[in-house]
Amino acid sequence: MAGRALSRGDADAPGRDRSGALRRAVSVVLEPYYYVGPGLILIALVMIVPLIVGIGYSFQNVQILNPFKTGWVGLQHYRELLADQVFWHALRNTVWWTFGSLTIQFALGLGLALLLSEPFLGRRVVQALVFLPWAVPSFISGLAWAWLFNPIIGPLPHWLFAAGALGAPDNILADPSIAMWGPITANVWWGVPFFAITLLAAIQAIPNEMYEAAAIDGAGPWMRFVNVTLPFLAPTIAITVLLRTIWISNFADLIVVMTGGGPANTTQILPSYIFTTAYKKLDFGYAATLSMALLLLLFIY
Repeated sequence: MAGRALSRGDADAPGRDRSGALRRAVSVVLEPYYYVGPGLILIALVMIVPLIVGIGYSFQNVQILNPFKTGWVGLQHYRELLADQVFWHALRNTVWWTFGSLTIQFALGLGLALLLSEPFLGRRVVQALVFLPWAVPSFISGLAWAWLFNPIIGPLPHWLFAAGALGAPDNILADPSIAMWGPITANVWWGVPFFAITLLAAIQAIPNEMYEAAAIDGAGPWMRFVNVTLPFLAPTIAITVLLRTIWISNFADLIVVMTGGGPANTTQILPSYIFTTAYKKLDFGYAATLSMALLLLLFIY
């Protein structure tokens, strides 16, 4: 009897080993998800749930000042959107705001990165000064630039008038024809350090042997830049331009602080229009519809 029991135990051993191995394999596969699970749950609560709520709001009438006029309206907000001239004007301004700021930021950031990659006396001090604007809160930055463009307390209108760029030392933020250049200027000052920091790090990672080999082959500074520096910078340029485009497209702080979208909506962009609709007009339904339009455009991009 004991021999038969032992034989049955020995016969069950391979099955237990396979079951234990399977459990260990499943545990190994699931282990990473145990670590990222809390983060995924947090992302879902912070991003996905508000997104679903926003999509739902875009099909509803949600007006805080008119609580009795609520309910499902279907595609009504989207039909209003297509006929909204302020929306189309804000869309054009968003393209101008985004690519105008991005182009100048990238050009100046790349130039500063190339300059700071060369050794010179006081380079660390210059680096600190170049990177300083990125640490300034956007609200304070917008307020400071609004003061600088104010001809009563700021010097910029007088300097531009003396240089012949303005016909009179007026506040350009009040001139519909050039008002957008005020927030773009502030955005360039605030955003250049991002490109300078990232591109400088990428330049410093390029092996010196590549430049030495190019110099031995007779390549001058321009050819070394084109054939060595740019190819190594291409991946960094691609990701920084992509990220910065999305950030600028969503960035309404400077415009809200400096112009509030005025004068007469001439500096209104989609994010500032969304902010105005939601928090000044208190029409969260139509604001959600505007948000869905911006989300679709960025998704396509």
